[in-house]
Amino acid sequence: MTLRDYHQLTSHSGASVRSAAHGLDWDNQPLPFKIYPDLQGIPLPSDLPGSQRPALAALAGSGSGPPRAPDVATLAHLLYFSAGVLRRRTYPGGSIFYRAAACTGALYHVDAYLAVGTLPGADAGLYHFGAHDFALRRLREGDQRAHLVAATAAEPRVTGAPALLVLTSTFWRNAWKYRARTYRHAFWDAGTLLANLLAVAAALDVPAHVVTGFVDDAIARLLDVDMAREVPLAVVALGAGGSPAPPPPPLATLAYPTLPLSREEVSYPILAEAHAASSLASPEDVQAWRGRPEALPPATGTSPIPLAALAPDTVREPIEAVIVRRGSARRFSHAAIPLQALATILHAAGTPVPLDVHARSTCYLIANAVDDLPSGAYVVGSDGGLECLRRGDFRRDAGFLGLGQELPADAAASLYWLIDLDTVFARLGDRGYRVAQLEAAVAGGRTYLAAYALGLGATGLTFFDDDVTRFFSPHAAGKSVMFHMAVGRRAGRVRA
Repeated sequence: MTLRDYHQLTSHSGASVRSAAHGLDWDNQPLPFKIYPDLQGIPLPSDLPGSQRPALAALAGSGSGPPRAPDVATLAHLLYFSAGVLRRRTYPGGSIFYRAAACTGALYHVDAYLAVGTLPGADAGLYHFGAHDFALRRLREGDQRAHLVAATAAEPRVTGAPALLVLTSTFWRNAWKYRARTYRHAFWDAGTLLANLLAVAAALDVPAHVVTGFVDDAIARLLDVDMAREVPLAVVALGAGGSPAPPPPPLATLAYPTLPLSREEVSYPILAEAHAASSLASPEDVQAWRGRPEALPPATGTSPIPLAALAPDTVREPIEAVIVRRGSARRFSHAAIPLQALATILHAAGTPVPLDVHARSTCYLIANAVDDLPSGAYVVGSDGGLECLRRGDFRRDAGFLGLGQELPADAAASLYWLIDLDTVFARLGDRGYRVAQLEAAVAGGRTYLAAYALGLGATGLTFFDDDVTRFFSPHAAGKSVMFHMAVGRRAGRVRA
């Protein structure tokens, strides 16, 4: 199976959605956490005063001081505002845990592991982050970073990082609702989490770099996870200038029990097949993959409609406050948003992601209600400006493209990230699919944060794949949708 096959098999159409009606077994809903019941949690510091860095400046990746080496308090700060539980709501049937980053279906299937040398406040080791109790659990003693250095083919930023974060996805925790489409969601939800993490890291002056090229099986052995159920998605190097990792200790099988996720798990073999098809088998394979020619941003010349984003210090609210306030808008009014607000959101979304390899999708949008911008379909040029593809009232089209939902029809604008997958596969093979999904999802996560920083609302949505391409064609002919966001003014009661 190829990732092209996977993408086509999991594309939504009117016929596929009607024929694949899926009832949810609420009694079998999986836990939203991975819990090691026999391992004692090491509580993380809960006194997190915040960075006070303005949100837009943090989204732009602009620091204000010299690079900072992470300590335990810094790591706690990063984990809380990217993967932590911010609040909890209890209802007669159970509880809902609201996490820092958006996640498809609020199912929170992405886990974080941390490998550190000796840091202030922490012993060297490999840890699992327990979001349910905001604690670390040590899975392996001693400095394990060398295993990740080897798995990433000695990627320079990984080699020099004092702390390394690994993100994984446990398929069943998302497939309970979304079934075969979960492999897309793995990178969508890792991407929105990374958008938070990168912004907070910038606010704290902690260098952060996302690595997508690694030997999958080697990382799975380090974490002691079964890749039929849980798979590594990305490695994040945190900090720079750390002492080199010592030779790695031998890896023993851990076999720590974890709490059952639900009464029974339903297997979707296509998920493990997609991951296997896009895996790299050796450091030499990683080096060869990473060494392929870099993708350049699409050159479009000067866009006819220039955009001017707000200055980063215009909004003084710190990034942490925006993250706490962010949600997924449930209703939009038809009220217009300022053109400069849209420009600021597009600028934040288009800020280059610190990745080892880039795919570079293109942002298209339907403008329904933007001051000083005629309603119509647009594409964002390489210079950050807009080109109008055609004018018209496309609210009904936006609703249809978003799986017939009211949210994109009511929103001020709908944003879509599209990419030519044939070009991606030709350059980066099947693994390029991961990069394309992840990079677009980080842009979507930044859209969330920028919109809320401006007092607006945003929500991520699914879509009818081929219909989106057709709508923006001929400009988008041959491209595939990676991510979809709607932004606008929220309607109804808005929480302060």
